[in-house]
Amino acid sequence: MKTRTVQRTRLVPHTIDGKTEMVLERYEEQVPVPPRDWDRTILAAVTAAAGLLLVICIGWTTASVGGLLDRVVHPVPAYGAALAFDLAWMMCMALEWLARYDTRRAALPRKAGHAALLMAMVAVAVHGHLEGALVVGLIGATVSAIVKGIWTVVLRHHAKPLDDKTQQWVDRQRADAGGQLAMVAVRRELARARALVAAEEAALRTAPDTVPDRPDTDPEQPTDRPETPEPVPALTTAGPMTVRDAVRNAADSGITDPDAVLRYVRTVADANAKEETVTRYLRAFRRSA
Repeated sequence: MKTRTVQRTRLVPHTIDGKTEMVLERYEEQVPVPPRDWDRTILAAVTAAAGLLLVICIGWTTASVGGLLDRVVHPVPAYGAALAFDLAWMMCMALEWLARYDTRRAALPRKAGHAALLMAMVAVAVHGHLEGALVVGLIGATVSAIVKGIWTVVLRHHAKPLDDKTQQWVDRQRADAGGQLAMVAVRRELARARALVAAEEAALRTAPDTVPDRPDTDPEQPTDRPETPEPVPALTTAGPMTVRDAVRNAADSGITDPDAVLRYVRTVADANAKEETVTRYLRAFRRSA
């Protein structure tokens, strides 16, 4: 059995002048070396070689399809579009790899990858036909098919399909996590909608001040207020009323006491209406009368 030397550390007591402290001591230990996992090594080598074939396949298909599209468009967009032919089925193959534990989810990217591969092979064969070398075009088309076939075998080897009960459990867990993730966006949307509704209601409840404050004294405003405030008449209103509308109704109904007007506004319009705002509207209506 093969062994290898490993350096380890441990705490040991060390005494100087009668004072003991725990210090680290380094020592070597021989541990057995596990046998090489040849299965894992071979699988890693095959996967790396398949990756190299992908690079070769992209270069071949891009050169062939790019030469085909170069006949009618500029070479830069032509070869850029040609790159998409192989990248399409390679991306589908990557999605198939991500779904290697779920056979049903892997079925769609597998079918889409086969369709994209077929289009790439047709494009390469057409290019060979137009160049007068149909045989070369057909052989070149098989390059993508060979690489795709190899990767299909590699993916099948890496795939670990789950049994039916385990798959159902995974689906339920995935659905619960997806629902929680969706609720994050839903809660954000609801919070934004509630904020907009609150802002709209606040705007409808209190109109913006359009009459600026003026320092001058209104000669029509009484200087001596009666000790007993005027009663507020029962005014009928239809629908929600703003502070400005409530002050106008009170003034039109003959209410002259500012305190009575304020009580009326707070009753029919806004319970938090400010006294200075009501007084300013009242002065403005008196001047315009």
